[in-house]
Amino acid sequence: MLREMVREFAKSEVKPLACKIDVDEEIPKELIKKLAEVGLLGTAFPEEYGGGGFGEVGFCIAQEEITRACGSTATMIGAHQSIGTNSIYIGGSEELKRKYLPALASGEKIAAFVLTEPNAGSDAFSLNTTAKLEKDKWIINGSKVWITNAGICDVMAVYARTERGITGFVVDAHTPGIFIGPKEKKLGIRGSVTNAITFENVEVPKENIIGVEGRGFLIAMAALDSGRIGVGACCLGASKELLEISTRYSNQRKQFKQSISQFQAIQFMLAEMTAKIYAMESLLYRTAQNYDDKKEISQEAAIVKLYCSEAVSDIADKALQIHGGMGFSRELPLERYYRDARILRIFEGTSEIQKMIIGKKTIKNNGVWKF
Repeated sequence: MLREMVREFAKSEVKPLACKIDVDEEIPKELIKKLAEVGLLGTAFPEEYGGGGFGEVGFCIAQEEITRACGSTATMIGAHQSIGTNSIYIGGSEELKRKYLPALASGEKIAAFVLTEPNAGSDAFSLNTTAKLEKDKWIINGSKVWITNAGICDVMAVYARTERGITGFVVDAHTPGIFIGPKEKKLGIRGSVTNAITFENVEVPKENIIGVEGRGFLIAMAALDSGRIGVGACCLGASKELLEISTRYSNQRKQFKQSISQFQAIQFMLAEMTAKIYAMESLLYRTAQNYDDKKEISQEAAIVKLYCSEAVSDIADKALQIHGGMGFSRELPLERYYRDARILRIFEGTSEIQKMIIGKKTIKNNGVWKF
């Protein structure tokens, strides 16, 4: 029922705007409001906090269908829900959850995940933004880059270095001393707003610490586990759409007096796309279910992120090849899907970082796969 609802919503409300979102480089506020109204900004969270109660599996289903229509919109949702709001859900006190989650899960407010810095990208542990406790307030100073939703968010999950190590904080985005940089001009997912952020003596209430001082890195990594599964769902959704578009086109396009779908070269490309989609879906939903069952899934989440992001890039390339010159034209959505797919191998941890995670875990387990 959730899939059917989101699919219909995506077809009627999101897909007609996808090209405009890409060209204008922004998601209309009216669309964000509609996403909130149908519950797509809090799909995963328990109903007691204002969410849909569908867990990670439900979140992936929703992200899959939204991405079929628009990668930028799915990216905005993922940053808001899977890593931004989820930081508070994973590590926040009950008081902090009650204070912030209902507004975030309902879409009344939008969240951002604020971790990456100019000199701390893949090496997130080396961040230099600081937070110092002065009486009853934390004072944050530093700079962040490549922050999705920075220009539209109301609440930030900010990670900074304190005396005891990296610590997470819930920060009101409209607090004095927060300066949002210009919107980044990107190759793909252009409608997803990405900015740098500067913090200059930003005051944060003492009680807005997420979890325990010095334990923020673990919370951030736990949120990224969910984020990586969510990226897998985006990869799967885009891949399914590309397969359908390509198959339909190959049946319609005629060369040498027959549909190009009759040529083995085309059939082999469609077959490879189909096989990868089957593998992606199997990996994704098994891992999402394990996440909902509260199992340790860091290695599995990395596998999902690595495999799915590599697979969608190959599927997008094959889809464009099947369409030939028309695939290269902006008259068709193929080139947008092709551009949008490229970031999926970079954000939420590059493919190389995923291999490091998988490799270290494999060595720790002596090569024994644990289900």
